[in-house]
Amino acid sequence: MAPIPKECDYLVIGIGSGGIASGRRAAKHGAKVIAVESKRYGGTCVNVGCVPKKVTWNAAAIAETFRDAKAYGFGGYETPTFDWPQFKKKRDAYVKRLNGIYETNLNKDHIEHMKGRAKFVAKDEVEVALEGGGTQRIRAKHILIATGGRPKIPDIPGKELCIDSDGFFDLEQLPKKIATSGAGYIGVEMSGMLHSLGSEVHFFIRQQKLLRTFDPMIQDTVTKEYERQGVNLHKGSQITKVEDIGNGQKRVTYQETETKKESTVEVDTVLFAVGRVPEIEDLHIKDFGIKLNEANHVVVDDYQNTNIPNVYAIGDVSNSGFELTPVAIAAGRRLSDRLFGGKPDSHLDYSNIPSVVFAHPEIGSIGLTEPEAREKYGDKVKIYKTQFTGMYYAMMDPEDKGPTAYKIVCVGDEEKVVGLHIMGQGSSEILQGFGVAIKMGATKKDFDNCVAIHPVSAEELVTMT
Repeated sequence: MAPIPKECDYLVIGIGSGGIASGRRAAKHGAKVIAVESKRYGGTCVNVGCVPKKVTWNAAAIAETFRDAKAYGFGGYETPTFDWPQFKKKRDAYVKRLNGIYETNLNKDHIEHMKGRAKFVAKDEVEVALEGGGTQRIRAKHILIATGGRPKIPDIPGKELCIDSDGFFDLEQLPKKIATSGAGYIGVEMSGMLHSLGSEVHFFIRQQKLLRTFDPMIQDTVTKEYERQGVNLHKGSQITKVEDIGNGQKRVTYQETETKKESTVEVDTVLFAVGRVPEIEDLHIKDFGIKLNEANHVVVDDYQNTNIPNVYAIGDVSNSGFELTPVAIAAGRRLSDRLFGGKPDSHLDYSNIPSVVFAHPEIGSIGLTEPEAREKYGDKVKIYKTQFTGMYYAMMDPEDKGPTAYKIVCVGDEEKVVGLHIMGQGSSEILQGFGVAIKMGATKKDFDNCVAIHPVSAEELVTMT
């Protein structure tokens, strides 16, 4: 006899940042919530994403500071030691504490949660293969798909010898020599961190520039800067084969895109960061006609509705277009406000969402790129931009100075700011404040009317002519 299904108002599949945010908000509105997770609580962000990435970036930034210290008169830091195993141990412990905090918060809000793998058995019911054995069925009035995505590795000979961006956080030693692939933000971040911490990095990109979805100014500046810093940037190339040659070494064969010329490099680690795929296969949602796009993302409308009533999707598993933790959190909370909080029009506005790349240096972006603005508004677009050397580098030799580059994209006679693109020290913190202004509809005149803070790099954004 099959076990009796549990029943609830809201079933959340995936206890990542978006899922837990939506579930907890629903519970605060009085809904009975059940949440299911097949791995560690916290999802990608907490376990193999934003959190351990930023901790690693901090370590890389400290390594850069040691190198810069000499210019300011400090000695004794020319050859600092770095204990990767100890660093990893502490980073893992920090993540584990966060896992526990997630579980505590679920308990605080009286959300029943279980470990297991869920699949749909009806439009309002799932079956969970429990981690400890057995199954449990759950019937719900509303079901949220918040399962996120996972990294992919190209189907090439030797792919089993490679790691993906998740595997980066499992590395027990800092690679001495590594091949990385993927010109998006994950590849740029991981390649930059590894280089700063002392790895010899061979970075393969299919085209000529990094971060190709970003504004051209950002693409040009970050590509040039990574080359200046000494990253071995293999432009117009892609890895085609990886071989184990013993002693922990791997031979990487790569091909130039245009000439098809093949070359090799020997490394101890090969890392692919060439995109992610939605985590949907085991859900069996195709059996119930839930619509997917060509990339297998769950198709949702502006209110996170799928084409099946009472089934919703948020975050990386959906086709929202923004694979960012705060986006999933914001969309999830607004969804629960709509379903259980008496706010029938509550939904996330996906325009002007700020994002940051923890490259070296940092990159921030919000709104339209210059090409996007020109395509949308034509000759109504006006651009303000500047490139300069931040005051931090005043004491350094010319070859050691990093770039700062800012661009403001404006539209119309009132010069409404529709895009802001910044690269340089502190860009992540700078963008959060300017993001509020742009979301509120700020104009270039509003920027100009703000008295500058001196001396900081960000003052250039309110004094640009």
